[in-house]
Amino acid sequence: MSDYPIIRTVGLSGILVTFAGAMDDHANRVALAFRAAVEAEAWPEVSETSMSLVSVFVVTDLVTYPAEEIIARLQDLLDARDWSDPALPEGRTLWHVPTVYGTDLAPQLEEAAKAVGIDPDEAIRQLSASRVRVLTIGFSPGQPYLGQLDAQWNIPRQQDLTKSVPSGALVLAIRQMCLFTNATPTGWRHVGQTAFRTFSQQSDAPFALSPGDELIFPSVSAAELEKIRAGSTASFGGADREVIA
Repeated sequence: MSDYPIIRTVGLSGILVTFAGAMDDHANRVALAFRAAVEAEAWPEVSETSMSLVSVFVVTDLVTYPAEEIIARLQDLLDARDWSDPALPEGRTLWHVPTVYGTDLAPQLEEAAKAVGIDPDEAIRQLSASRVRVLTIGFSPGQPYLGQLDAQWNIPRQQDLTKSVPSGALVLAIRQMCLFTNATPTGWRHVGQTAFRTFSQQSDAPFALSPGDELIFPSVSAAELEKIRAGSTASFGGADREVIA
């Protein structure tokens, strides 16, 4: 779109670069690549970067450093590359997270399958084979928004809130999944349950996931999940992981 990217100041705390007006897979890929490009520059005036679904926030002290200078650098960085097919950042991880679909552990699988127009077994087959990317981290510490699922999974949020889903709940709506850090109310449908912990305050790396990582949620039984919870690998929910780039 010709109107994007848009570069704006955010108070005196930094610069926001926005690549689309709504969630878009290409814009998310550009945001991931652009954030990595900014970090690679290692500008001393930039203390931190973060991103949402389609924007990158560059943290800098605009009292000390003129906004015009930082914006000019960001624009030069944008102009220096072809962003039509951006490469995702290096050092990403693919996680295979064992997941119980349906049952009383994830009671809204059937409801979600009905909204899509398929039976629960087909829903499990599709969801357990879907490879999704961490689009952004937010809402709770380390909590990922994951996507995008196939277009048929563009189901709306619920009209009412579920009062609480537990830590490790896999919920979905609008072609995205979310893996909950803590017990939380939600308007998304609870379709799977994992033992994965997205945040550990005691760890040197408290966030297990980073934007750009990818996840697959293979189906396991409730007995297998219980065995994982009782074992030594419970912090990552029995997940296997591999470096993909």
